[in-house]
Amino acid sequence: MYTGMSKSQIMYIEYKGDGIEGPARVGRVTFSKTGKSVYYGDRRFETLSGSGFKSNYFDVETREEYWISGCRKDGNDSLYGGTVEIDDDARREYWTEIRGLPANADKASYVSPGKYSR
Repeated sequence: MYTGMSKSQIMYIEYKGDGIEGPARVGRVTFSKTGKSVYYGDRRFETLSGSGFKSNYFDVETREEYWISGCRKDGNDSLYGGTVEIDDDARREYWTEIRGLPANADKASYVSPGKYSR
């Protein structure tokens, strides 16, 4: 376990290494005390401090870029839409507290409509 971590939060995480869109998921992350590092599973992400193109964090080990942000109530998290997987340990909280759709609490994914149409 990493030391010096503070609270955890359910976040939207999208891989950007292959361009402006990539595989996406919703999962629980933990922030460092300074907020400059985000931990997800066994990975550590550091902020790009505004220097990324459609990305805001990078994986410290692989240098791959990601978009990590709070989840939207309307599920419109991705830029261009697509299927978003939801981690088991985040599913109930995501559907009930973030989306306000408790009837969906067992759904393991959703389709994000996307902020921009193609």
